[in-house]
Amino acid sequence: MKNMQPRIETLTEKMLVGKRMTMSFANNRTGELWRSFMPRRKEIQNNISSELYSMQIYTPLFFDNFNPNKEFEKWATMEVADFNTVPHDMECFTLTGGLYAVFLYKGAASAGAETFQYILGTWLPNSEYMLDNRPHFEILGEKYKNEDPSSEEEIWIPIKLKE
Repeated sequence: MKNMQPRIETLTEKMLVGKRMTMSFANNRTGELWRSFMPRRKEIQNNISSELYSMQIYTPLFFDNFNPNKEFEKWATMEVADFNTVPHDMECFTLTGGLYAVFLYKGAASAGAETFQYILGTWLPNSEYMLDNRPHFEILGEKYKNEDPSSEEEIWIPIKLKE
């Protein structure tokens, strides 16, 4: 992980449908959120692919003076072609486009904290970028296997050039 280098990508706007929950790192309800979403994901009729988006929305200064009890919003979603048919008890979210650093993470989902610490604590301060105030997300594709050590996912971190 010491030399984990991202690809820099400009994301185009995406329409997402799914469920959300408020949580903190200290009171992590990710499992509960996904257990409520996964059995119902087939109700999303107009999805573009089978990839799942695990999205986090943080307040602008969330990572300054980091506090594991500070709350944020987490979403379990899929990308859709339009918002014409949204299943009962699910919500729409428009993910605005922009610049992202994309890291390929391999390993169990529960071991990911170390990777995020590297990205935010080592890679970002030593790069020409800073965090941008847009959603962070992970794309869980065909190679995603939750707690399997061979699992793969993409970590998308919103960035902008340092001012």
